Amino acid sequence: MRRLLFLCLLPLFRGQRSFQCPHLCSCHGSEVNCSGRSLTSSSLPTGFPPATTSLRLHDNRLTTLPNGLLDHLTSLRSVSLQGNPWECDCGVLYLRSWLLRQPAGLQSHLGVNCSSPPGLRGRLVAYLTEKEVLESCQYWYCDLALASQVCLFVFVLVQAALLAVLIVFLRRFEKLSREARRTTEESFTAGESQRENEYSPLKDSSF
Repeated sequence: MRRLLFLCLLPLFRGQRSFQCPHLCSCHGSEVNCSGRSLTSSSLPTGFPPATTSLRLHDNRLTTLPNGLLDHLTSLRSVSLQGNPWECDCGVLYLRSWLLRQPAGLQSHLGVNCSSPPGLRGRLVAYLTEKEVLESCQYWYCDLALASQVCLFVFVLVQAALLAVLIVFLRRFEKLSREARRTTEESFTAGESQRENEYSPLKDSSF
């Protein structure tokens, strides 16, 4: 009977946990304040109470928002996202899409400016075109491709240097081998000549 009662009440406890104030944030009724806490995109809470009407995320170190983070906040009436170094590359697509879906009166897009890349610095995220965002993604891929090419060039250069050292070593080894073989042949020839000279007097004396 107790186990059955526990199983019936378990969903209620889980639902209550989802309404708790997120870690590193302060809450007052339906207002959630996570501003000025140096939050990054990785340390940002994974969710907020569904009944949240006011959310403060300004003056942190956010560069992107996880996909779907704000979708369930249907009661949201006020959001502050300014004062964060937003990176306007592929990762900003969700934030841009969410801002475009908000009513004009919410004004959540104010102060949400790009911090990078340099070509989009200072631009409002909500006013970026999809082409500009995709081009910023290509810009990032181009940087990655350039870095890969530089690494490949350095690798090839090192391999060429090692090959040159190996060729020099083999040539030197071949030269030393020829000198050693010539010295051995000369020593053998000198030994043969000496034996012949020693044998000649003995041959003459026998006559």
